[in-house]
Amino acid sequence: MKKKGILNAQLAGYIAALGHKDLFLIGDAGMPVPKGVPIVDLALCEGVPTFRQTMDAVLEETEVEFYTIAEEIQEKNPALLAYIREKLPKTPSEMIPHPALKEMSATVKFAIRTGEFTPYPNIILRAGVAFPA
Repeated sequence: MKKKGILNAQLAGYIAALGHKDLFLIGDAGMPVPKGVPIVDLALCEGVPTFRQTMDAVLEETEVEFYTIAEEIQEKNPALLAYIREKLPKTPSEMIPHPALKEMSATVKFAIRTGEFTPYPNIILRAGVAFPA
C-alpha cells in the first residue's frame, strides 16, 4: 500500500504519465470540462477537497514550468491569486479571460475537479522536466 503522496490511483497514474509540455487542469466544482477530456473527480462536497489542498498535493509530485489562470481572479479572488504566486514564485505565467481559459481546457491531457466553491480557482499547468536542462 502506498503510504504518502497522492493516494488516488487515477490521479497518481495521470501524473506519472505526464510528459514535458503536457497541459493539465485543476478546477473548481463547477468548471466545465470539454467532452473527451478525462476527469479525476475528487469533489466530495462543498469545499472538500479545497483547491489549495489539491494544488499542494499535485505540486509535491509534479514539475511545473508554466501556468495559465483567468484574469478575473485578480479582482474576484486575490487571496487565491496570492497563494498561487507563493506556490509558483519563479514560474512564468499568463492571465487570460475566463472564457478563453475554458476554451484552452479542451487541450489538456486531464482535468482534476475539486470541491472548491470560491470564484475562479482554475489553473492550467504545463508540465516541466525534473532534471537540469
